Amino acid sequence: MQKVINSHCHIYPEKIASRAVMGIRDFYDLDMSLTGRIDDLIEDGNKVGVVHYLVHSVATTPKQVKSINEFIGEVVNDNPDIFSGFGTLHPDSEDIEGDLEHLLSLGLKGVKLHPDFQQFALNEERAFKLGEVINNGNVPVLIHCGDYRYNYSNPEQLKPFLEKFPDMQVIGAHFAGWSVWAQATEELAGTPNLYVDLSSSLYALSSEDANKFIHAYGVDKVLWGTDYPMWESESEMELFHKIGLTKEEENMILYENSAKILGLK
Repeated sequence: MQKVINSHCHIYPEKIASRAVMGIRDFYDLDMSLTGRIDDLIEDGNKVGVVHYLVHSVATTPKQVKSINEFIGEVVNDNPDIFSGFGTLHPDSEDIEGDLEHLLSLGLKGVKLHPDFQQFALNEERAFKLGEVINNGNVPVLIHCGDYRYNYSNPEQLKPFLEKFPDMQVIGAHFAGWSVWAQATEELAGTPNLYVDLSSSLYALSSEDANKFIHAYGVDKVLWGTDYPMWESESEMELFHKIGLTKEEENMILYENSAKILGLK
């Protein structure tokens, strides 16, 4: 079976997992069968050959940053062969530099931001303050991108952020523009420091459009992920195999590109 890295997974402590999943379900108006728990993530991934997971969560208030990062760090350090972790930062924290130092000390490899949940626009000063800290830390950042309902992370907000930090390795989730996929591809494809993941996208795109968008960004800039717990791995993999990529291209997206970013052997 093909080796796979799931590069987009949200996980939660047992005591809040069901509440967190319900919050995601309500925000996106989706039916979801997965639980947000670690054992469920692994069981789901085993069905398609996932050997490694990039896990993260998002702080919606500054006071959540420390506890979330410590939870993700504990999960990663207990299972370093299976998990890599990205920590969370919040633009309203009083000590963003200290928060980044703390998450790196926990063994986390990058940062996850969700402007729509955290309610800041990527082209505002608060985002640039975050960007300065992340850039100085020389770590990758995974950013939720796109939502036609808001003006936080759409292409017109993301593009100035990318331009301000040209040396930062940015992963634009959901083809860098959930719900505005074509606009994102038109405006952002070819940006040297931008990678994209396929999560929460293939369900809404034709195979032809997915193929076109992948090649617009470049096969070496695309990562496979499920946005766990939003989508099941089996259905996402079925959609992926319908895109019409070569075996070499599939291998790059399913494993090699993520392995390179995460520093896996």
